[in-house]
Amino acid sequence: MVKGPIDPVAARVLARQRHEVIVAEVRRRGAVRVSELAVLLAVSDMTVRRDLDLLDESGLLLKVHGGATLRDERSTDEPGFEAKSLRNMGEKHAIAMAAAAMVRPGGAIGITAGTTTWQLAYHIVDIADLTVVTNSVRVAEVLHQSQRPDRTVVLTGGIRTPSDALVGPVATGTLRSIHLDAVFMGVHGITERAGFSTPNLMEAETNRGFVAATERLIVLADHTKWNVTGLSSIAPLAQAETLITDTGIPASARSVLGEHIGHVVAVDPLFNDNDETMTELRRRV
Repeated sequence: MVKGPIDPVAARVLARQRHEVIVAEVRRRGAVRVSELAVLLAVSDMTVRRDLDLLDESGLLLKVHGGATLRDERSTDEPGFEAKSLRNMGEKHAIAMAAAAMVRPGGAIGITAGTTTWQLAYHIVDIADLTVVTNSVRVAEVLHQSQRPDRTVVLTGGIRTPSDALVGPVATGTLRSIHLDAVFMGVHGITERAGFSTPNLMEAETNRGFVAATERLIVLADHTKWNVTGLSSIAPLAQAETLITDTGIPASARSVLGEHIGHVVAVDPLFNDNDETMTELRRRV
């Protein structure tokens, strides 16, 4: 039987799925061999090596002879948007869906740059009479594509970072005169001492502008952000009204976070619109 041509879209989806499994396995074990990944993914060694080349270039892991290991993350490391978007996709989707339940029609909200907040944009496209202020080119693109006449999108302007955030004096200047009902913020790291942080000094300053523009700060961060410290702090933990994370976060971390933050919500990656957590989040709007 002659096989038809491979659908390039399907091929990209399969590749992304493999990449997510590979990154998760390296993070879980610290190091993994090509032969082990080939068995796990039911693909050839050559396919695994090509995947490792791409993931190494993206900064998600370090390719070594015969396999891959974790790449050391320093306080100044800032992976690009595409690299970060491959990480913990299921968790980010669930977190974004939960956050969307807290957005009400007719409101004015801020959305900072990041891959989880980018996911949030997809979940709020049908909310009516919404004004969104963002420093994320990706978030603005998603909202503009929906072409709702009752939506206003304000892009702060500024200098573009590797994570597609607009930062600097222009961005912070825009935020000084704005008052928002709520801000949904993504972060690079969370610790008890440093609070919420990022490796980019100008992005930290811009995010502080968002924090100052609201009395309701809602932080979106998957479990891998815990115990990571970026170069520059954005805000102390107590400044957040709500933290939406996932069930992968350790119980000890939840205990610490609960001492400082009013509401800590840990959603399951299989979280759905009928989940009891969604009902509870809607009550808080």
